[in-house]
Amino acid sequence: MWTVIYIAPSARSAEKIQDRLTAEGFLVKIRQVSSSSNQYEILVPEGELGEVQEILSSILH
Repeated sequence: MWTVIYIAPSARSAEKIQDRLTAEGFLVKIRQVSSSSNQYEILVPEGELGEVQEILSSILH
């Protein structure tokens, strides 16, 4: 099952995060929140959630 780990404010920032997480070896999906919104959900498999959160924290800071 896929879990949302972050909501990015733009497609560009979502793609950057996806690229970094993919480079670390994680499966990542991006999904637009709604057609009228410019926000994007970043999803990862539930089983990788703990590891991905640590990496995401370092990406965002």
